[in-house]
Amino acid sequence: MAGLRADLKAFGWLRLYPINFRALDDPNEFKKYDLVEFEARPARNDPRHESWRPLLTSITTVGHVADWRGRAGWVEDYVKESMCDLLEAVRREAPARSLAAIRPREIDDFIVEQHPGWSQEEKAKIQAYVNQLGLFDTSPRRALEAPRFKARYSYWCQSSQCRGHRQGLLDWEFVMHQRNLAGWSDAAAKEELRARWLDKMCGPDRDTILYVGNQAKRQHVFSVLGLMYPPRQAT
Repeated sequence: MAGLRADLKAFGWLRLYPINFRALDDPNEFKKYDLVEFEARPARNDPRHESWRPLLTSITTVGHVADWRGRAGWVEDYVKESMCDLLEAVRREAPARSLAAIRPREIDDFIVEQHPGWSQEEKAKIQAYVNQLGLFDTSPRRALEAPRFKARYSYWCQSSQCRGHRQGLLDWEFVMHQRNLAGWSDAAAKEELRARWLDKMCGPDRDTILYVGNQAKRQHVFSVLGLMYPPRQAT
């Protein structure tokens, strides 16, 4: 879960891990663009500066930013034009910035493919989570099922030297969208996913921003964590 600090004396990006949304109960539940307060400590096993480990039972929702204008007001100061610069900084001296908001010059494709299932490394992580009973767990943890599809964006950033970027989509909302299409054929489901995640969210009438983040072990590998897509202002 990536977010922005609301405290202007200590502003910047935050990565909160782990957060098991399936195990969060009221009053600890929260949604995208909620304002929340919580206790956290730096993640000891993660070299990325933005990574923190939250105390789940301390999470309290204190507000919600409901409209695109308000959301853009929070995010705009953090928008970067160049994904290429972000990658160069990580390659030059890691750990560098590991979270960002990118305004692409052009998004030319959204590729949806069958998910091959979890890798052995992913299976091991999931099983370790299932076997680790938390202090506040009241029932056994369930292993996370692999989604039906995976997807990636193909785009160019604003850098004049950009040769294009191909980044996988790791937005949980994309997984939930798939589940709502459970009765659809593969072809129809892929078409519906492209209609929302490319034609609507990245259409010419939208000022699309990509939230991106990298991996702890392979910090040069960035993925799209989510999108902000307010209506484009007329000029």
